[in-house]
Amino acid sequence: MIELAPDQLPSLTRWFAAGAPGTAALAEHVRATGTGRWWADRAVEPRTVAVACAGHVLLRGDPSALAPDALSVFDAHYVRAAGCFLPALGNAFGLIVPWERMLFVHRVPAPVPRPPHGVTVRRLAPEDAPALTALTADAAWIHAGWGGPAGLAASGLGWAARHRGRMLAVACTYVHGTAYEDVACFTDPAHRRRGLALACVTALCRDIAARGHTPSWTCSRDHRPSRLLAWTAGFRLRHEYVHYFTGQPAHQGVGLPV
Repeated sequence: MIELAPDQLPSLTRWFAAGAPGTAALAEHVRATGTGRWWADRAVEPRTVAVACAGHVLLRGDPSALAPDALSVFDAHYVRAAGCFLPALGNAFGLIVPWERMLFVHRVPAPVPRPPHGVTVRRLAPEDAPALTALTADAAWIHAGWGGPAGLAASGLGWAARHRGRMLAVACTYVHGTAYEDVACFTDPAHRRRGLALACVTALCRDIAARGHTPSWTCSRDHRPSRLLAWTAGFRLRHEYVHYFTGQPAHQGVGLPV
């Protein structure tokens, strides 16, 4: 696979469905935000195209056009692709791990919960970048699709719960599509079970609806707290799917999933 420059991109409507929910909108997110990278088997009249951002990859096209190790550039990524790509992934990696996922769409209005005393829930602003940076290392994934804390803070597409200048929880648009915005949230481990994530998610969902979009939510099938939060916030299951975590490239030995 070769990386494509923005001016080399083929017509995306041929490769990626418009207005899809969840990570299926990754191509729309990358095009809108400028984060992420585009790949193809060749620059002119490609037969296989990929878009990658924040550790996620969408693959489309004809896998028979790929060299045996063509997909090795997507080491340690979550790959969403049709089943016909599995042999190509197996050739490129020593181990691929199927990961069952659930996609929810916001269907039921939820009341805005009252945050605990002294906690303020408000929209992110550019000056919130240092507070996002100060979150634990485990939270870095939430702003990866925006190029880092400054990108997410400046996007205006997030809400945070704060107390005395410290950010306790944040919810944001993780994948920004043309019809759906996929929601992600993170709460400081010391402040969980206080309703902070629900307060941020509820405010964000109202904001998304005001933009004329529909909130979506994706999580692992085994992640019960995430499923419970989604249900409480008014999301309902739309469908289930599988994506694949890739280990180390096959020629470097067998990798271990995270």
